[in-house]
Amino acid sequence: MNAIFREDLSRFDELLQQTADYAGDFLGCINELPVSMEMPAIPVPGLPEKGIGGQGALELFDNRFGAYLTACAGPRYFGFVTGGVTPAALSGDWLASAVDMNAADKSSLAFTLEKETLQLLRQLFSLPEAYEGVFVTGATMSNFTGLAAARQWLGEQYGVNVAAQGVGALPDIKVLAATPHSSVVKALSMLGLGRNSLVTLSTLPGREAVDVRALEQWIAYNPDTPFIYVASAGTVNTVDFDDIAAIAALKHKHPFWLHIDAAFGGFAAVSPRFRHFLNGWDQADSITIDAHKWLNVPYDCAMLFSRHPGLQLEVFQNAGAAYLGDPAQNFNYINYAPENSRRLRALPAWFSLRAYGAEGYRDIVEQNVNQAQRFGEMLEKSGHFRLLAPVKMCVACFTFNMEDRKLAEHIRVFLQALNKRGVVYVTPTQYAGLPAMRAALVNWRTTDKDIELAVQELEAVAAAIQGVSAILENN
Repeated sequence: MNAIFREDLSRFDELLQQTADYAGDFLGCINELPVSMEMPAIPVPGLPEKGIGGQGALELFDNRFGAYLTACAGPRYFGFVTGGVTPAALSGDWLASAVDMNAADKSSLAFTLEKETLQLLRQLFSLPEAYEGVFVTGATMSNFTGLAAARQWLGEQYGVNVAAQGVGALPDIKVLAATPHSSVVKALSMLGLGRNSLVTLSTLPGREAVDVRALEQWIAYNPDTPFIYVASAGTVNTVDFDDIAAIAALKHKHPFWLHIDAAFGGFAAVSPRFRHFLNGWDQADSITIDAHKWLNVPYDCAMLFSRHPGLQLEVFQNAGAAYLGDPAQNFNYINYAPENSRRLRALPAWFSLRAYGAEGYRDIVEQNVNQAQRFGEMLEKSGHFRLLAPVKMCVACFTFNMEDRKLAEHIRVFLQALNKRGVVYVTPTQYAGLPAMRAALVNWRTTDKDIELAVQELEAVAAAIQGVSAILENN
């Protein structure tokens, strides 16, 4: 054994404790850390011939990068719909790395643990047992997996086995949506259906939700055309929901595949206040839900729930891999999603679900929604900002009180100053053709005090930018 490996092995416990202490120090001050910063250009040294051991690597990391760690999992990071990491989820994630189980290995605990976790998630979302779940990396791969099964279904409607014959054997395919997430369009490209297969339907006035009459009209004009409809269950700007029940009812009159992108909106199901937004979702063919958003587990975790695991098997099976067994006879999750080799990402979710239960997640959702609505109310009263849509759940979409033609440049300068200060992080967006900003609250750590601090910071930066603009105009 290499001497440095031998040394690290002999001091394994000490290295783990040092790492835990370092992580503990970081988490202990996460509320005070900046949520963003300007990164300098850091020179990249070459690979050393001789290593420095685990403790040396930890010290080097701290020396080179420690000052640049930011609170991306902190209570005032409102960008990218990023949840924090619950204490139990972090324990599970560390353990997943320590035991290093291949989730595909049925000779270990991994398969049983994954199956149980998916069952817990079905119960959390009140989904019927008819849905088979599978873990993937995030909403992008979940949408990809659901739409891959949908593509196989489309092939069946035309007598084509797409998994065998390829997408070129399909006729002109249409995928319908009103306000699709970019990951849906990306998935269409990766699946060979093409971005141009997307038909964007009109929305209800002042909404991001589909006008169901537009869908009915499209069906009337294309009566014999099988298609895929991607429903929004929580749009990124306003957390708007398509009328899923009305869309599902149309499936009785015309065959189509209903995929629901519920990356974070699916968590409406955990609260009696909001679950009506999802009425009818138990009629969907496939559903995307992210775990590293409102479930607050570490990044690299999402689920795809599907009523058609047989179609997934046709697409993703490892045919001809004798060492993996017959996919049709030996159920294994690797035959139902893109990845073969993957970490046991179910374990952090299992820890957090067992630790906090349905009540804990109901409290997180309702707490964050109350905070987002309070955030919106305070922005409206500030004088600097205006909401572009009511705060429906956990996202506030807003812009400045000024002429529309000045918005884009003002927002650019504002966000540059805001991010440099690092107290709160929001992202730019576009809504109804207007340059805007959005704040997404899905973190279990966020408190009412954080909301007050965030709005105070937004107002302070807005006032400073306005003052500078006035001086420049006068000069």
